[in-house]
Amino acid sequence: MKSVNETSSVEYANIATQHTYNGEEFPAIVVNSTGCKTVADTVEFVRANQAELEAKLADTGSLLFRGFPLDSAEAFDVFSAGFGYPNFTYQESLSNAVRINFTERVFTANEAPKDIEIFLHHEMAQTPISPSKVFFFCQSAADEGGATPLCRSDKLFEALKAEDPSLANDFKEKGLKYTTAMPAADDANSGQGRSWKSTLSVETVEEAETKLSELGYSWEWLDDGSLKAITPVLPAVVELGDGAEVFYNQLIAAYKGWKGVKENPSSAITFGDGTPIPKEGLERISELAETFTFDLEWQDGDVAIVDNYRTMHGRRPYGGDRKRVVLVALVASDR
Repeated sequence: MKSVNETSSVEYANIATQHTYNGEEFPAIVVNSTGCKTVADTVEFVRANQAELEAKLADTGSLLFRGFPLDSAEAFDVFSAGFGYPNFTYQESLSNAVRINFTERVFTANEAPKDIEIFLHHEMAQTPISPSKVFFFCQSAADEGGATPLCRSDKLFEALKAEDPSLANDFKEKGLKYTTAMPAADDANSGQGRSWKSTLSVETVEEAETKLSELGYSWEWLDDGSLKAITPVLPAVVELGDGAEVFYNQLIAAYKGWKGVKENPSSAITFGDGTPIPKEGLERISELAETFTFDLEWQDGDVAIVDNYRTMHGRRPYGGDRKRVVLVALVASDR
């Protein structure tokens, strides 16, 4: 174990599978070296060291807190609130993934079946409104599998620029449009089964159209009552305060995980000018991403804070009798 300086009370653990970028381990693993015995102790530790923790998160893209006394949704709520960040409730988001709230701040990471992989993405980057940070809490780890892959999007885009500068420039200059289908009613058996009423926080077709118009969407109502919505042009690449360019989007998740997209990518994702994204480019980006991905193998009580601008995340399939319970809290955007 090591601390960053002699006066710091923060200690970090190293494990063999960590990545190293620019001299910093990814993710940084914060351990309970000061003997925090309660949630209140843990929040006090965070507040006493918040400047260092925030700097480390900005540098590395992810912090893992391990060995702290966190064992419930309520404890996780108090811990995540202890940083003082503005809350981003799931109700106000435009995500169509199915979630279950435990508290106003805390909800399940995803309700997709355990044999379904959730591919790498930046949280809600396929919508005009996305969070700046994602807190994950492992209340119960799976018997087998269930890791959360974390991918450094800045390193991914750096590699793409070096390998295919023309494609990288197209993403940067053109941006993206996403097409999503929202069912007429909530479908708990689908990873993207949140209805248009739930997704848009509306009750009527008229209210839905007003909100879509305000957000810059175009749309089409289908015969079964579902809604086909096309985003305004959204970024594919974002520049951070330190000058790093990050591949900030949902391309990999859409291409590999959305129904029918691998066969016909343009059914859900195009460049911002409506032109198709080369399929071979999507394949290569998906391959390159694995180079910069760390699989977070959860332990009960772990909390990971992910910088949603610098780091993508996903979910590996899992098995066994023990129910995997990973909860989430979001932080409102600071951009």
